[in-house]
Amino acid sequence: MARMPDLTPPPIPPGPIRLRAHAHTALRPAASARITGGFWAARRHINASVSIPQGPGRLEQAGNLANLRAAAEGSGTFSGDYPFQDSDVHKWLEAASWQLADDPGDDGPAAEVERLVSLVAAAQDPDGYLQTYYQVARPERRWSELDWGHELYCAGHLIQAAVAHHRTTGRRELLDVAVRFAAYIDSVFGPGKKPGKEPGKKPEKQHDGICGHPEIETALVELYRETGERRFLDLAGHFTDRRGHGLLAGNADRSRDPGPAYWQDHLPVREAPTVTGHAVRQLYLLAGATDLAMESGDASLREALERLWHAMTAEKTYVTGGVGARHEGEAFGEPFELPPDRAYAETCAAIASVQWSWRMALLTGETRYSDLVERTLYNGFLSGVSLDGDRWLYVNPLQVRDDHEPLPGDGTARRTPWFRCACCPPNVMRLLASLPHYAASGDGQGLQLHQYATGTYATDGAGGGAVTVQTDYPWKGRVTVTVDAAPADRDWTLSLRIPSWCAEFTVTAPDRQDRTETDPGWLRIRRRWRPGERVVLDLALDVRLREPDPRVDAVRGCLAVERGPLVYCLESVDQEAGLRLDDVTLAPTARTVAENRPDLLGGITVVTAVGRLRSEGRETQLTAVPYYAWANRQDGAMRVWIPAS
Repeated sequence: MARMPDLTPPPIPPGPIRLRAHAHTALRPAASARITGGFWAARRHINASVSIPQGPGRLEQAGNLANLRAAAEGSGTFSGDYPFQDSDVHKWLEAASWQLADDPGDDGPAAEVERLVSLVAAAQDPDGYLQTYYQVARPERRWSELDWGHELYCAGHLIQAAVAHHRTTGRRELLDVAVRFAAYIDSVFGPGKKPGKEPGKKPEKQHDGICGHPEIETALVELYRETGERRFLDLAGHFTDRRGHGLLAGNADRSRDPGPAYWQDHLPVREAPTVTGHAVRQLYLLAGATDLAMESGDASLREALERLWHAMTAEKTYVTGGVGARHEGEAFGEPFELPPDRAYAETCAAIASVQWSWRMALLTGETRYSDLVERTLYNGFLSGVSLDGDRWLYVNPLQVRDDHEPLPGDGTARRTPWFRCACCPPNVMRLLASLPHYAASGDGQGLQLHQYATGTYATDGAGGGAVTVQTDYPWKGRVTVTVDAAPADRDWTLSLRIPSWCAEFTVTAPDRQDRTETDPGWLRIRRRWRPGERVVLDLALDVRLREPDPRVDAVRGCLAVERGPLVYCLESVDQEAGLRLDDVTLAPTARTVAENRPDLLGGITVVTAVGRLRSEGRETQLTAVPYYAWANRQDGAMRVWIPAS
């Protein structure tokens, strides 16, 4: 195939979403975004200095890299328990590539990235195919096990890694690999015909199928955005529209067939009333569908996405932002089926939720989506990685009982150095590495701040401008925004998200005559700005005792402690000796005190209150820590929802 013209990225590369000029969205991601200090800078530093550097070693030990070498050399055996081992390599490459945007002069990570890029390229077959399990172990089964083989899923993660690598380095090696694979997939799947051998005949393409694990959809849309090749957008639309027609039914091994709803093959996306089945698969599919709605302007698809997002948040989302109530099938449960102790809430599902909600925020311009991004980032996502960056949680329960016996395997509620199915660690790495991308946007009239983190954010085009943010969020509620650049000849709008949890706030702007408007969730300040002018937003960080929806039977009559965007939990290590968390109650009127503890868990604010022991009928001092920081000291009991006394 002909080589595409070189595509040189801008000086500061954008993140995972680069909308085409004609995209039908209310907002566009910021042209540049850098987190330079504060809470998220510290977490991203650990990711860059500990988590990402350990990746190649872990992948070597697990056999992922040996599989690529075996495919490249045409000899050897396949290592690992799953046919989709390659996806962990691709996710690590994406993470490391985004990290290069922060540290372009760091030769160490760059050299390791290029080593793995060369290994992936060497493993690709001449026709473009690339999945080591079906190259090394089962070549005769290519494209015949779409339910569990995850060939298209792996291709999706390869494409996303290639896009990240190209955007941050300007190099084409991995992008060329991804384009060849995507072109090959388009030759055997998707809309259109392939040439027939008999004159006058136009047989359908070789395969009419979908992947058991969505991912290829959003990746193909991004490849279209990167290359401009319409066929990749059309192929993404084909895979999305073919889902829901029973294509994954009829597994020869009926014991492994969980039913069509498990992989969202029971109803087309536009007809589905709610989210269901495997949580990660569902949300990856909906992220891809949102990408399609952005590029196509499909009103029926947008309507379905808004309906499904509302159903998820109203009925199937934990207070931490976690999703997936069932260990069986790693799946969503029924409406309001949200058990705290049996919560699965897979780390990858939290990541998928962030990716989908951010796309919905861009599509609609509404803050409710960024509210969920914030809740998930600070709680259900961040709990998935230890404070030191080298131990992980696959599942994120909201309660661990006093006599808890850890489950075997990846589903344990204990931090683990790596997993047999290691999807979560490199997924965490790639989200943290690309996190600045999720903070700000532009709309042609100004700049919107969705997430509050110390850093610099800028938009381009006719409404281009730049700001610097200083904040100690989430520990303190003050956010200072300095306008560094704005159009000199017209008004420009700075929009600040007012979180849904915030009951009171104050704002100090440069001029009392500013046009300040409060849309649902947005504080908008429109004026003729001069460089150096500031806005100070103060969000009241009162401690809240939250009651659950009464339809959630498992926690009816309980309370959760929140402060700002953080959900808190009790850990046995912080309470009086011998106390059993199963015995604790908390009054709805209990007085709470927030106290900064720079010496604890990397520096946190704890919440204390006087609780009561049911068995003894006496009071006890309770200390709650942010949920994201649990399981970083010693094994023991933990709970988010506390029975009300």
